[in-house]
Amino acid sequence: MEVKKRLSIVQPGSLLITIIMLALAIVMIIPFLWMISTSLKTPMEVFKYPIEWIPSNLTWEHHQKVWSGAKSFGTYYWNSLKISIIGMVGATFLSAFAAYGFARIDFKGRNTLFLLYLSMMMIPPQVLFVPKFIMFEWAGIYNTHWALILPGMFTIFGVFMLRQFFLSIPNEISESAFIDGAGHFRIFFRLILPLAKPALATLAIIDFSWQWNDYENALVFLIDEDLYTVPLGLQNFILENTVDYNGMMAAASAGIIPMIIVFAVGQRYIIQGLTNSAVKG
Repeated sequence: MEVKKRLSIVQPGSLLITIIMLALAIVMIIPFLWMISTSLKTPMEVFKYPIEWIPSNLTWEHHQKVWSGAKSFGTYYWNSLKISIIGMVGATFLSAFAAYGFARIDFKGRNTLFLLYLSMMMIPPQVLFVPKFIMFEWAGIYNTHWALILPGMFTIFGVFMLRQFFLSIPNEISESAFIDGAGHFRIFFRLILPLAKPALATLAIIDFSWQWNDYENALVFLIDEDLYTVPLGLQNFILENTVDYNGMMAAASAGIIPMIIVFAVGQRYIIQGLTNSAVKG
């Protein structure tokens, strides 16, 4: 009886939307499945029709070539992990610090300053390549990983998202702490940050994905191949192996492994963090 009652609650519109979303999810995942399948095939099986999704004989030599070849992906992985993790930690902390100021500290012109800061998102990143190049050359960090790490620590989206989350936290919590003699630093570290764990985790995951997939900045500000990140290493591999489709798919598969792991671990935080950040504006 209870099951029938639950089934009767399901609306036809909701069921239709679920089916459409499921179909779109299948369409989105098919290229990834083909990529992984191709990386485990022989060259003769790549264009075989109908597609053989599960190869009869799994071939691992293409993955071995990616990881143990003359230009191993291990170096690119280490560089990307270094840049992504340091940049992610810095961006999360600095965004939280700035968001607290815009959300919990009342000062003259706060909202105007925030809107001005937010308007900077309209500036295309490509416009800043030349000024950044001049600045990095002057500071001596051009052709170093710091040319990617330092700019990556400042994210307008991160400040906006965390500000929205901080606004959803009741002011009574901060006011009670002020009455007890706590200052802004103590409130920020002892009260606000623990309550903002879902939003912080969401920003950390999103920022990690941005840093990991950043191709343009790495292309412009890195010259030495020993400093290359995974996107640059993948591009180099493709240019050097234009007809090795199996090898290219193996390299692409290696490049998305961290993103799959990060999303699988933190997907619940992404949904919870984005939902809570949209509560109050």
